[in-house]
Amino acid sequence: MKIKQFQIDAFTNRIFGGNPAAVCPLDTWPGDDILQSIAEENNLSETAFFVPAGSHFELRWFTPVKEVDLCGHATLASAHVIFEHIGCRADYVIFRTGSGDLTVKKNGNMLEMDFPLLTPKPCAVPEHLVEGLGKTPVEVLEAQDYIAVYGDEETVRSIVPDQVLLNRLGLRGVSITAPGDNADFVSRFFAPKLGVQEDPVCGSSHCELAPYWAASLNKNFLKARQVSKRGGEIHCRVEKEKGRVFISGQAVTFMIGDIYLP
Repeated sequence: MKIKQFQIDAFTNRIFGGNPAAVCPLDTWPGDDILQSIAEENNLSETAFFVPAGSHFELRWFTPVKEVDLCGHATLASAHVIFEHIGCRADYVIFRTGSGDLTVKKNGNMLEMDFPLLTPKPCAVPEHLVEGLGKTPVEVLEAQDYIAVYGDEETVRSIVPDQVLLNRLGLRGVSITAPGDNADFVSRFFAPKLGVQEDPVCGSSHCELAPYWAASLNKNFLKARQVSKRGGEIHCRVEKEKGRVFISGQAVTFMIGDIYLP
């Protein structure tokens, strides 16, 4: 059995930037054990698999240790593969996922993803969070992840987390964020319980970061930057009344190859 695999750098316009994702187009679904084994072998933060189903595609995402319900950069990477390598002539694609139907549209030189809005709410500071981050945030909130808000970009860049302590927290992961020097806001994202110590650029975390900063800055169009080592740029449009966040970015192809299975 042979499976085509693409490695795409998402939320960037250059290779070696943004967040790398593996993308595997399939005709039918193999067993989940095969999907998980491929993701573990790739050892990237996400491997995406999709199967055509009528007018849409079924899409699933796997980290090296488990399947997840939502992933931004691997959705962007999958749409890039469909538009650039599979020959889709439409200007949008619909993915059927564990988080509902997600539409990705061409928007100039970017791809725009229609994602669910997740409003973070203030919460009690969980045990291990401050010690795990090493610096006390000015505010802590929660949605699908904990969000630790700091006063400036340099603090976010300087944090060296204790992954063992963060792994003990109850939610999916931890976003740290602050106003940006050259963007509306910056962030980093840690998810050790998913096998991802630091995600270079996490699109799905912006489902919760964008509404927070839209309310804080009183603006619905936001330019964000993830200040990981690789770095990446994300453009967000918040439509609170529709409960949606439109997350845009670029993607480039790094590698195309084949997986050989027994």
